[in-house]
Amino acid sequence: MTRAQIMKIIKEENVQFFRLQFVDIFGFMKNIAIPKSQFEKALDGKMMFDGSSIDGFARINESDMCLKPDFDTFTVLPWRKKEGRAAARIICDIYLPDGTPFAGCPRGNLKRVMGDAKKLGYTMNVGTEAEFFLFNKDENGNPTTRTHDNAGYFSVDADDEGIDCRREIIEVLEEMGFEIEASHHEVAEGQHEINFKYADAVTAADNTTTFKWVVKTIAKKYGLHATFMPKPVFGINGSGMHTNQSLFTTKGKNAFEDKKDKMGLSKIAYQYIAGIIKNARGFAAVTNPLVNSYKRLVPGYEAPVYVAWSGPNRSAMLRIPAARGLSTRVEVRCPDPTCNPYLAFAMMMNSGLDGIKNKLTHPASVDCDIYGMCDIDMKKAKIASMPANLQEAIEVFKKNKIAKETLGEHIFERYVAAKEAEWDSYRISVTDWEVDNYLNIY
Repeated sequence: MTRAQIMKIIKEENVQFFRLQFVDIFGFMKNIAIPKSQFEKALDGKMMFDGSSIDGFARINESDMCLKPDFDTFTVLPWRKKEGRAAARIICDIYLPDGTPFAGCPRGNLKRVMGDAKKLGYTMNVGTEAEFFLFNKDENGNPTTRTHDNAGYFSVDADDEGIDCRREIIEVLEEMGFEIEASHHEVAEGQHEINFKYADAVTAADNTTTFKWVVKTIAKKYGLHATFMPKPVFGINGSGMHTNQSLFTTKGKNAFEDKKDKMGLSKIAYQYIAGIIKNARGFAAVTNPLVNSYKRLVPGYEAPVYVAWSGPNRSAMLRIPAARGLSTRVEVRCPDPTCNPYLAFAMMMNSGLDGIKNKLTHPASVDCDIYGMCDIDMKKAKIASMPANLQEAIEVFKKNKIAKETLGEHIFERYVAAKEAEWDSYRISVTDWEVDNYLNIY
């Protein structure tokens, strides 16, 4: 999309307000809303903001930053059309006043990593499957964990009371240019999934961030609270974000496909798998970034706890879906939807490329139910487990050889510091569980 095309749409749709969007290092969407008089200045990349106010961005003495819009991300917001007036958004990269990219911009960092992959002859395509819950609110409008339905996996309309909300989410996404492939009720009560078409890693991260924003916005319209929290309710399945990924050559060929192989996978695909398996524990602090993330990564709830790979076996952390040709891909099942997709995609891509660059040998596939294996069998098969908690994940992340290289020193150091503070806050907190189990008997 060009600047002229954007200005034409602004005029035709009577856009009166413009949101300049970006994300912080934790994946939270931020925006600056500007009136019509500032549109052209914004499209020229001349809008400044105070970066010291954003977590993990800059110190107070180096806070001036500018927003450079990516024209291809411009879209009119369907739910903001009122009385002939409209609002629009555009996603921006963060730059310093001297015109150099800001090292703490997650989107810019992913572009850098994609550029490094391009030098090797590859581009990464990604498709995410972000699950979410729809919960009721209390009489004061605060979110609860009370579900609005009693439906289960693939339940039909009569049981799935969230279908109207889910349908409008899909309609809004389609108006914004998403190609929706499927939607359904998930395993747990109140849990949903909407799948959209894959894209290059940067666009996929944009789409995933936008998707979460739209889901929360439309749910609020229905009086519901949408949450991507990994494990909001004890005893039922949590929400994951299965991340389908593949490498394409600069000539548009899927580098993971080899029709002569018994699984239809190329040598590059096997090396990529080896890299993911090698680094999985090391990137968990990014793909599973919360204390709560590790309440989901436990056996018994279909969660991908075990660092192994397979074809059809869904108890493995990495699965190879059956489709071949351009759709040949690996599905990494451990990420959850609270991760910053720009950082998560960068870490997973460089993990896979680590396998390719070092010609790593993939371990044998594990095609039996890992959940049913005893500790001795798992040890024989050399199957490791994902970190048990955020503290363990942070420690492994700090020791991972590609982590700082992938995120850059600025993001790496600030991310680690924030996550260590989060763990320490959790560690010293007194929980309801402790009060319920100890107060009355000790």
